[in-house]
Amino acid sequence: MAGTWDSDAAGVLRLPSGRLVRGRALLRPVPPGPAPDFALYLLGHRPPRVAWESRWVRWHDFWLPADRGSTFEALHEAWSRAPAERVEVACMGGHGRTGTALACLAVLDGVPAEQAVGYVREHYNRRAVETPWQRQFVEGFA
Repeated sequence: MAGTWDSDAAGVLRLPSGRLVRGRALLRPVPPGPAPDFALYLLGHRPPRVAWESRWVRWHDFWLPADRGSTFEALHEAWSRAPAERVEVACMGGHGRTGTALACLAVLDGVPAEQAVGYVREHYNRRAVETPWQRQFVEGFA
């Protein structure tokens, strides 16, 4: 069984249950330290190949995911794997789509949907969730 992230590492969000998920920007190099065990990539195009297991959600910049059903499944998989594995969520800039996905993970973890964006902005990045429709997506996520 794999380990988890260092909770003090940059970009690592600690959910209320103690699960750790790393959010990051694909525009930046992979951070030093251990590689993810599983990554969820939120992009409008197929992501580059990586050495770890990954899943792609088609999601164009500043918009919402193309398929909400598969997005829910992918987010639930990431949340389910986080207690025992190093899980990473990433988009190009690491704020809008990544922040939206992290806020949805917070909802799965028990944060009320109307508070999830604030939780992620406080504990991950103050610029997380960039558009009003991304915020609405989180507030309607269940």
